[in-house]
Amino acid sequence: MHPVPAPSPTDPVSIPYLRAAGTSLVLDARGTGVPVIVHWGADLGDLNGELLTALADASVPAISPSSIDVPLRLSLLPTLAEGWSGRPGVSGFRPGGRGGGALELRLAEVQAGRGSGSGRVLGGTQSLAIFLTDAAARVAVRTDLELSVEGVLRLRHTLTNTGTDPHLAAFELGSLDVILPVPDRAGELLDFTGLWTHERRPQRSTLGHGVWSRESRHGRPGHDDSYLMAVGTPGFGFRTGEVWATHLAWSGDKRAWAENSALGYSALGSGELLAPGELSVANAASHTTPWTVAVYSAAGLDGLSARLHPWIRSWSTITGPRPVVLNTWEAVYFDHDLPTLARLADAAATVGVERFVLDDGWFTGRSDDRRALGDWFVDPVTWPGGLHPLIEHVHAAGMDFGLWVEPEMLSLDSDVARAHPDWVLGGVGEDSAGVGVGVGAGAGAGAGAGAGVASAALTWRFQRVLDLGNPDAFDWVFARLNALLTEYPIAYLKWDHNRDLLAGSAHRQTVALYRLIDAVRAAHPGIEIESCASGGARIDLGILERVDRVWTSDTNDPLERQQIQRYSSVLLPPEYLGGHLGAATAHTTGRTSELSFRLATALFGSAGIEWDLTRANEAELIQIADWIACYKRLRPLLHSGVVVRADPSDPALELHGVVAPDQNSALFAQVSLAAPRAALPERMRFPGLAPDRRYRVASLPLGAPPRTIQDAPPAWLAEPGSPGAGAAAAVAGAAGAGGAGGAGAGAAGAGAAAGAGGAVAGAAGGAVAGAAGGAGGAVAGGAVAGAAGGSVTLTGAVLALVGLPAPLLAPEQAALFTVDAVD
Repeated sequence: MHPVPAPSPTDPVSIPYLRAAGTSLVLDARGTGVPVIVHWGADLGDLNGELLTALADASVPAISPSSIDVPLRLSLLPTLAEGWSGRPGVSGFRPGGRGGGALELRLAEVQAGRGSGSGRVLGGTQSLAIFLTDAAARVAVRTDLELSVEGVLRLRHTLTNTGTDPHLAAFELGSLDVILPVPDRAGELLDFTGLWTHERRPQRSTLGHGVWSRESRHGRPGHDDSYLMAVGTPGFGFRTGEVWATHLAWSGDKRAWAENSALGYSALGSGELLAPGELSVANAASHTTPWTVAVYSAAGLDGLSARLHPWIRSWSTITGPRPVVLNTWEAVYFDHDLPTLARLADAAATVGVERFVLDDGWFTGRSDDRRALGDWFVDPVTWPGGLHPLIEHVHAAGMDFGLWVEPEMLSLDSDVARAHPDWVLGGVGEDSAGVGVGVGAGAGAGAGAGAGVASAALTWRFQRVLDLGNPDAFDWVFARLNALLTEYPIAYLKWDHNRDLLAGSAHRQTVALYRLIDAVRAAHPGIEIESCASGGARIDLGILERVDRVWTSDTNDPLERQQIQRYSSVLLPPEYLGGHLGAATAHTTGRTSELSFRLATALFGSAGIEWDLTRANEAELIQIADWIACYKRLRPLLHSGVVVRADPSDPALELHGVVAPDQNSALFAQVSLAAPRAALPERMRFPGLAPDRRYRVASLPLGAPPRTIQDAPPAWLAEPGSPGAGAAAAVAGAAGAGGAGGAGAGAAGAGAAAGAGGAVAGAAGGAVAGAAGGAGGAVAGGAVAGAAGGSVTLTGAVLALVGLPAPLLAPEQAALFTVDAVD
């Protein structure tokens, strides 16, 4: 370790103190050692130079027995040379040079207020640039640190090979990671795992001595991506507890970990996972790591979202309302023809869809998933007039047009693979007459018309990866995308990625992917892009800088989607999370769900449809039209508000919502995932409201009322004359003043709402019809028809702390509630 400097007065760059939105960071950059983060967490208040010096000095620990002979401090880039025997912040070597030894970095300079050069330093962001050198190793490191106005911390490193001797070997970089200290009270760990159609499964554990490390070698984050690595005070939830979390903004191989060292320090770390020999830094060259995004919350996981969502919105590529999408995949799969798709477009337009997306199957020879991928020419047989007739039909119906592509992939049975086998990542075997014969080629690798190319590596979904690091392959695929976007008025690309790499350099492929998307957007500034990767296998803040939507999961099963969306939205704002209304029986699970549950689930995100609407009956189409109209009215709230989630005592029941930034209105969903553990479920407690303001809570029917299992609804939801109505009057004090003129949202299921009809007031555009009683309008103009739901007016504090009795929902049901301020 470097000697601890003697106490001395400080200046802003010797002990920088960054503060924003209730969080702060103190860095001890005195002396010549690598700076040390003294504190990252809650705001410490106003601290002058004298107090900062006292804090930094007082933070120097004791010297423990059987240890190094100077105090051990965890630096920004800890290594063995400092006495740190945990996972190092940097590793590498120069062939023929000093072997086996860790870098011995020294502080050269700290610059405050210097931007990172990322091109996205927003107003109010505080920044530091820290310059370190190892003269003997001929290596320099610059660390960029930024704290946004929302309290989001970003860090990254740039390593430069300062060698000038042409005979000097390149520096072989092993790792270059961000490591952040967390306090020992952060003893509980949360990260995520998952599978295809089951992404973002949370897993919790106690952080004992050692390292909990998650490594992704998929060439993309993967369905089992750790997503967020969070540690917190034991028992932290959505609304309670202190939490520290990190996320690596990178779409390739990566690692994230939490470490609790017996030496006395706990830390979160993240960085790109490099294969041996994957990254050589030549003389006078540099390598910059992805950003690590770090967030502290004193109010549980919701506190993380409260920082991350407005920060992401501050630099988002999204420029307008998120249109309602119809994607053709589960409606027609590969069966493309103009009459069928025109009828589907007409049905979509009738219910209010705003964007029609043609999925896989439109290009030459693409009759199934075993051929033609990579041949990005419109099929002249299926589309003799090109895509123009379909696009003209879609535009005439009042919708814009989107197209599915998978630019990073190709089939071995494709013209491009036959012409350019050297473009296939990982190489190919000998040419064969139609069937791939290499390891893992699979029965369909080259099946079909024409000669295929034998696989030298594993196929996945009968496809291989196009080597975007090959300049010729990159130029070719960009030219094809550019030609399509030039010829056709395409507003939107659904950009898919349906396999792991399993070959080649994930680093080179990811850098090339970013360059390709950037080139497409530069050539076509108005294009919107959705990131899809077998569903939700590539959702990260690196790709998010370049896209306008992510496909959250390939499942449209609402029961699976409830959990996937719940945890995906901890990091991402809901307007990014594509959620579609599917057919009654989910194609990925075989589970059948009621329309009302599917509608309520798909509402909270970037809404769309993936269903053959030409097979829907008239009643279903009416409900879908009402749902779309409701979504359009609620869209300003859903896509700008604060996401909140109550901490349930019963895992079968969840309550989540979105509260307007000004706390004037909110929309909540009470969701029943399974049978409750008690006859009377816990009360619905509505978080995020202004404590002293009065709010009117009312049910919002969407489609058919949710099924309930109850002899009578809660009193506050009861209609006049039904069981419980007298209690409602007693509780409210005056049934007429609170809007007691409606039936419970959940009452219709068991006969309690007989005669009320459970109808939405023309749900496509209705207003409160007589039920408001002067207490204020419903959220975004949407409302329950006069006799369709009860209401109550209480303060935000009462609604959050005491709550309201919940309707007794059957499993796999959801009830919606509007909450509107009345004063």
